[in-house]
Amino acid sequence: MKRIAVLTSGGDSPGMNAAIRAVVRKGHYHGLEVMGVYRGFSGLIQGDFTPLQLGSVGDIIHRGGTILYSARSNEFKTLDGQDQAVRKLQEQKIDGLVVIGGDGSFRGAQQLTDRGFPTIGVPGTIDNDIPGTDFTIGFDTAVNTVIQCIDRIRDTATSHERTYIVEVMGRDAGDIAIWTGLADGAESILIPEESYQMDDIVDRLVRGTKRGKKHSIIIVAEGVGSAREIGRQIHEKTGYETRETVLGHIQRGGSPTASDRVLASRMGAKAVDLLLEGKQNQMVAIQRNEIIGIDFEKAFQMKCQPDMSIYQLAEILAI
Repeated sequence: MKRIAVLTSGGDSPGMNAAIRAVVRKGHYHGLEVMGVYRGFSGLIQGDFTPLQLGSVGDIIHRGGTILYSARSNEFKTLDGQDQAVRKLQEQKIDGLVVIGGDGSFRGAQQLTDRGFPTIGVPGTIDNDIPGTDFTIGFDTAVNTVIQCIDRIRDTATSHERTYIVEVMGRDAGDIAIWTGLADGAESILIPEESYQMDDIVDRLVRGTKRGKKHSIIIVAEGVGSAREIGRQIHEKTGYETRETVLGHIQRGGSPTASDRVLASRMGAKAVDLLLEGKQNQMVAIQRNEIIGIDFEKAFQMKCQPDMSIYQLAEILAI
């Protein structure tokens, strides 16, 4: 293996740049040439490559987003698109590819491997919804961003004695809601993986009011439903004044935390190691603080579940 490439795909997440930096510098450390692919699989099909030297990734470890940009590609979902991508890689004399992204990006990486091209995935998504790894790049930063926002919302909630419903990202995964709910002392946490009863939420709010509580915070993962609708139901059942906040894409941006920078650096470097070892069709993962490689097929067969012990603890402490 003499030349490798790296791309970012899907939704951006803080720490992707740190992972790119690690791939480039670990590659050069081992005497490899490294190419960057702009705009994910779309750029791969178009042959949008650029050489990445040591200086190309200087001063990016602290930056959110991705210097290689990201894009969706319907063309890559076709067999012709995938064949075109492989041809472009071969034309550039690239021997292996690192794909940084989420579940959809990994399935794209697997399709390249199925066509005989060595590919390794690095999990980068704020939702923490990749099976087989304890954490994904960007999750910790997103959680800290949400916590900072809720801390500010709490000031207003206290001043006006209101109940605030905060909608966070997590279409199919409740990790952001669970972790921020525990860290910020939310009264209730609504996640896609667990059903809820509105009466239970209301009872918890009423109990808090009776013991003198002046405000409440309820966190809703976007996959559960609309914060506005939940706020409306609470107001109808209690008469409490409610306000709703949808944090949206603010959760994806910002400078990555130290934890995400370290995780991204470890994972990016491991991806290069796996390629040099002749591995392919694998994703990098962290399990019990050990960075390992897992076959895509094995990971895809796993079910991604949040740590429900954290969810249960949050419920107990919000009694």
